[in-house]
Formats: sequence, C-alpha cells, structure tokens
Amino acid sequence: MANERQAGPLEGLASNARKEAGKGPPPVHLWNPPFCGDLDMRIATDGTWFYMKTPIGRPALVKLFASVLKREDDSYFLVTPVEKCGITVDDAPFLAVELAVDHGEKGRVLNFRTNVDDWVACGPGHLLRFEPEPDTGGLKPYLHVRRGLWAKVTRTLFYDLVEMGEEREVGGEQMFGILSGGEFFVMARADSLKEFA
Repeated sequence: MANERQAGPLEGLASNARKEAGKGPPPVHLWNPPFCGDLDMRIATDGTWFYMKTPIGRPALVKLFASVLKREDDSYFLVTPVEKCGITVDDAPFLAVELAVDHGEKGRVLNFRTNVDDWVACGPGHLLRFEPEPDTGGLKPYLHVRRGLWAKVTRTLFYDLVEMGEEREVGGEQMFGILSGGEFFVMARADSLKEFA
C-alpha cells in the first residue's frame, strides 16, 4: 500500500487537488498549467491505481486523483491549476461496477456507478460504445464518464446489458443494442450475435 513516506512528489499534487476539491467538480478542462513530467503512476485494467508499482490503498486518495484526471489526445494527466503530471492508463481510467435502472419520461435510463463512486446516467452526453475483443471474439463495453474519460463496463454488467438488449433497424440493417435515456446504443449486427456469445 502506498503510504505517506512514499508519496514524495504526490504530496504537492494531492495538496493542490484538495484545495480545488472543496469547490465542487474541479474544472480540469479549463486548466493548462506547465507540464511537470511523468509520474510513476499507472491505472491497471482492473481499475487499481499504482504509484511506484505499489497499489494506492486509500480510496479517498484515489478519488481525489480521479477528480483531477484529464485526457489530451491519447495521454492522461493529473492536473491542478499549477501543475500537470503524466500518468499511464492501461485501458480505461475507470470501471463501471454497479447498475441501477430507472424508468422516467425518456423511458429506461441506465445509471452506472464507477469504481470511484461517480454515478453516470447513460444517454446523450454519456454514451455506451462496444469494441471487438480480438483475444476472445467478444465485445468490450465502455461508458463515457466525462470529457474524454471512459469507464470499462465490468463483464457481469455487460451480461445484464445483453439480457436487456433488443433488436432494432438502424440504417436499414437489423442491429442488437440497448436503449437508455432515449438513445439506442448498438452492440453488434443482429446476425453476428452468435460470434459474440
């Protein structure tokens, strides 16, 4: 577990992030501080945050860093108004780990909780996308959380989505997908479903 003695350069970053965290969601998209170099920090495919190859065991610290995470092109940074440090993300920075289904004016809305306790209502602005998984022949689902940051949907929740899925005609072709917030998110062509089973 990463402790305070190991923190080193993280102490200033955490301190600056804490100052901004008390004011609501930090407006990282508005910040463009000088680049301070890369940190030995990595977010693994299972959502674990590592610092100097050691898991960060304090959920509050992970949530704090997640709140100041910014993506530029294919690179990820922790940003405060005064510093910008590069980190490595193996796949997606977040995991969607819980699903709650609501029914409202726009019909069904899928609400996902991420591994850093953000709730995201899937629909316009928070899209689902499904990518082929070359190793298994299956699909990898992702949910847009905010400003270019995505959460990989866990396998268990993916099975729930498939169970709720339906066929619709899209662009003259029968597609299988899921409806949420008035949007239909295509998983695959209906006739190719056996490939992903």
